[in-house]
Amino acid sequence: MLTSVNNSKVKEWKKLHKRKYRERTGTFLVEGHHLIEEAQKSDWKVVEVIRREGESFVPDTDVQLTDVSEQVFQTISQTQTPQGIAAIVERKIVPFQPQTLTLLIDAVQDPGNLGTLIRTADAAGFDHVVVGEGCVDPFNEKTIRSTQGSLFHIPIFQGELEDVIRDLQAANVMVWASALQDAEPYKKLPQPEKAALIVGNEGQGIRNELLAYASERVYIPIYGQAESLNVAIAAAILMYHLKG
Repeated sequence: MLTSVNNSKVKEWKKLHKRKYRERTGTFLVEGHHLIEEAQKSDWKVVEVIRREGESFVPDTDVQLTDVSEQVFQTISQTQTPQGIAAIVERKIVPFQPQTLTLLIDAVQDPGNLGTLIRTADAAGFDHVVVGEGCVDPFNEKTIRSTQGSLFHIPIFQGELEDVIRDLQAANVMVWASALQDAEPYKKLPQPEKAALIVGNEGQGIRNELLAYASERVYIPIYGQAESLNVAIAAAILMYHLKG
């Protein structure tokens, strides 16, 4: 039972609240029964489970289990009402290969939006998600919670979107960009056999440099008085359309 917040191990766990340390160690922290169960059901590696005193959660047999005091758990927790269970998970690195359906995300800053985009791509049957530079960290605790476990079920890549788009187009993948200017209503375009969808920043949209790579620019008609759609909602409509 770890009881001191000054324990070196506790200090290492706390560092995982910071993106640079998550990237340096290749690990991240998740909280709650559902997310940990989803991680254990996937092919991601759960390195260690941290259990608050009095909790009865039992991890997989090959996972290290560490019990901690209430005070220690409060120190590492980032939720208002912690469930008393957390885990250190190792990031899974796989090489990017063009597939049939790809979601490309450019500079989305809100962790709730990014998490919802990942969750929706999983629900819509997309093959993978590429998170470009300028995006909030997909391994941010708020982003992870918003994915509701989909993070562990759909491959997530991080990198330069321009390079990824060139690879996709070389594999005859049609690239759609969600945009307002010089765009066609999405339903008027033929549905491609293989497609990638780019969605952009909540306020600025997709960078012009990326728009130049798009095979098609598409928009979703708005019939009421709303100025625009939330990026995750717009992406959901277009992803389900592309899935067919």
